[in-house]
Amino acid sequence: MRFLLKLLSYPYRMVVYVRHWMFDCGLLKSEKFSTPIICVGNITVGGTGKTPTAELILAYMMQYCRVAFLSRGYGRRTKGYLEVKASSSYREVGDEPLQVKLKFPEALVVVCEKRAEAIRRIETEHPETELIIMDDGFQHRYVDPRINVVVIDSTRPFYKDTYLPYGSLRDKVDSLYRAHYFIVTKCHENMSLLDQRLWRKELHKVAYQKIYFTRIVPSRAIPLFDTPYSLEEGGEVIVMAGIGNPRPFVSGAKERYRVDDTFIFSDHHVYSVSDIKSIMESLERHPKAMLLTTEKDAVKLRRSRRVPDYMRERLFYQPVKLEFIEGSDEDFLGTLKNDLEGKVHLGDMSIGGRDGRETGEMR
Repeated sequence: MRFLLKLLSYPYRMVVYVRHWMFDCGLLKSEKFSTPIICVGNITVGGTGKTPTAELILAYMMQYCRVAFLSRGYGRRTKGYLEVKASSSYREVGDEPLQVKLKFPEALVVVCEKRAEAIRRIETEHPETELIIMDDGFQHRYVDPRINVVVIDSTRPFYKDTYLPYGSLRDKVDSLYRAHYFIVTKCHENMSLLDQRLWRKELHKVAYQKIYFTRIVPSRAIPLFDTPYSLEEGGEVIVMAGIGNPRPFVSGAKERYRVDDTFIFSDHHVYSVSDIKSIMESLERHPKAMLLTTEKDAVKLRRSRRVPDYMRERLFYQPVKLEFIEGSDEDFLGTLKNDLEGKVHLGDMSIGGRDGRETGEMR
């Protein structure tokens, strides 16, 4: 099977290279927009930390301007342009866009598989929008963003990876030259300066841009429903995760709690009756344990009728936030804002002047 997957990775790689060549020579067109766009993307599949990074940028930029958040809405059962509401179902709009909307109810959150079409509609129907944050669009070259923020998982070095389906690369490494900022995520809190230099060396082979190193900081576990129980550090838990790369979440849980059992599902997993039954059986075997899951999974379970009361009162989720570690380049968010205002030059070009457009001041 591994040999077959490796064989299949070669035609996938060829398709990726041909597609980029078509954009580079003008056979396929990238569209530019008057509204500034920050794209948060990656070159690998699953669990690099894009959503926490996008949320970090969104929270900061909303202090200064009116921001829209645009996502493809991966895993949804609908098609086309939809504006996400707090009352939306994750099956209609996708779990990550709904998570963003619940966190930032005042923000415009849109899902659409055709990003350029969505941006045109946002500009027409919401002309007050001053900035668009486009999630997971780095390889989607039909849109030419003002700034590309590329997120890289430190636990899965891209320079040791191979193409899908054998590895996790979905884009060519050389495409990193289009990045303006690199954020290396899921770093160990004691990451050495030597390890950081090694990462800088590999990234600077393709693009000499600012590099930031972050770690995931788990917050206090929050009950998803009303409950008489609490979850304290050192308590018993059953871990459940349906995200792209669950290893950091599981290892973090083992550092803070006593893990009695673990359920790992695929990214964007839809919980079935049999899943709930298996989890319930584990809870019955460990009557003192609480159920600990991720924030993205909580979005899918919050309105599920399949979750019995016994499970509801033991269900907690773990919010996370990003923290920049010592050795990172200084002030990512402030530099990003200045970049949008045309005040920062990267190398020999500013973001505002990269495509010949003037960048207006944000209010």
